[in-house]
Amino acid sequence: MANSDLFIILLAGIIHATLQLGVGTLLLLYHASLGKHVRRKTRELVTNYILGNAFLTLVALPAVAFFIGVIFQGQMNAGMLTIAVGVLVALAISVWAFYYRFGKSTELWLPKSIAKFINSRAQITESKTEAFSLGMLACFAEAPFTFMLIIVSANSVVALPLELQILMIFVYVILSILPLLILRVAVRKGETVVDIQKWRLRNKKFLRIVSGIGFFILALFLLAFKVIGAI
Repeated sequence: MANSDLFIILLAGIIHATLQLGVGTLLLLYHASLGKHVRRKTRELVTNYILGNAFLTLVALPAVAFFIGVIFQGQMNAGMLTIAVGVLVALAISVWAFYYRFGKSTELWLPKSIAKFINSRAQITESKTEAFSLGMLACFAEAPFTFMLIIVSANSVVALPLELQILMIFVYVILSILPLLILRVAVRKGETVVDIQKWRLRNKKFLRIVSGIGFFILALFLLAFKVIGAI
């Protein structure tokens, strides 16, 4: 079963990476900072934003794994996993239906008050601590779509040997922030925030489809190997 657990963690991390709130907030931070600071200051803010985003995931995943191990004395039972499958299917439908708002923009599902707050924080962030906190905030705001990914990944982490547990936790975190790292490198090599935003706009339907299919495949895999396979 170790191979199936590894696949679940990897797939969940990839799905996490396809979600766009972290990227969108980072672009806002870039846009505001490049107009106010020298590039070195902007790079420091961006680095701390990414670290804040990664930190919350790095804390959440082992914490959830610990609680699963304590409560279930190992992995979750078939009943709880069936609920997880249902939630993943619902998330797949949600991504297809309303993750992106309709129209020619990359606005996401967030309530306008929360989106406005995140936008304002991105525009006025001046210190490394504020950037780190902004990264955590963006990660937390995406929780309605990522928390189930964390749960099923944590459930698979519990089943692995200790050395693999540590490795796969870090692999998941790196996968989850990979788009942020790629964006940082792209801007440093000359891509503009406007160009990246245009790419997101052109490809938002593709990203929505990929995310939704990812949630659905994860649900099917969980059903086949963790629910039916446990019966």
